[in-house]
Amino acid sequence: MPITHIHGASVEYEQAGAGPDLLLMHSLLTDMTVFDRTWPALSQTFRVTRINLPGYGQSMPRLLTSVADYADHVGAVRDALKLPPETHVFGNGFGAFVALMLAIRHGKRFKRLIVADVVAAFPEPARTPFRMMSEKVTTLGMNAVLEAAIGRMFPPAFQSARPDEVAMRKFALSRVDAGCFSRACLALAALDTTTQLRAIANPTLVMCGALDLTTPPALARALAREIPDAAYREIADCGHCPMVEQPAALVNGIVAFLNSPKKP
Repeated sequence: MPITHIHGASVEYEQAGAGPDLLLMHSLLTDMTVFDRTWPALSQTFRVTRINLPGYGQSMPRLLTSVADYADHVGAVRDALKLPPETHVFGNGFGAFVALMLAIRHGKRFKRLIVADVVAAFPEPARTPFRMMSEKVTTLGMNAVLEAAIGRMFPPAFQSARPDEVAMRKFALSRVDAGCFSRACLALAALDTTTQLRAIANPTLVMCGALDLTTPPALARALAREIPDAAYREIADCGHCPMVEQPAALVNGIVAFLNSPKKP
């Protein structure tokens, strides 16, 4: 895969297709290969760029300690890749939190925003699992959290029906840099965008899997209500990872939103 460099650190990315630019960001529990099933369809309509966040794939680890740090990193990647201001941004899970913060901090530098499986802030009881995963990874390594991570990613029925996909996701996650993963967990546990969402001026679509227990639909809908004029779309029979569980529904939602006319 191609590599660019940000502040001396390599960033792995891939581009395909032609048309309006669309930047894709993966979740805490996946890498950019999670877009494999949506990549061909999206690249028929857009010039698609997917990146690996620091510590994933061939992207070098960086000492980023907040979601704002990640948003600034992605803004620098956008500059390095010379993506135009008309670029659209999509993020899932952790990538969606980064995309939200990108809109808050750098919203004038891109066009439309699509976030899937994200909340404004985790309730206090939901912050604890992130702190626990951070501690386990720090002391025992990535293999110590693989089962818990899969449980957060996929509903039980999907795990039973698609053991091949589960094994693939476990393998990819096992190779993530433990330090980056640990710090990202703590960043999620600390994040609260509640008072900042009204500042997002990008046309926004919030999506969520109907079966998502990690970022539940009720909280995703609440987030959408706080972003001015944001639309909300729920994906049936889907947990936290629509790129794998319901790729066609995700692509259809993205394409329909990005091709919809601007509001006056």
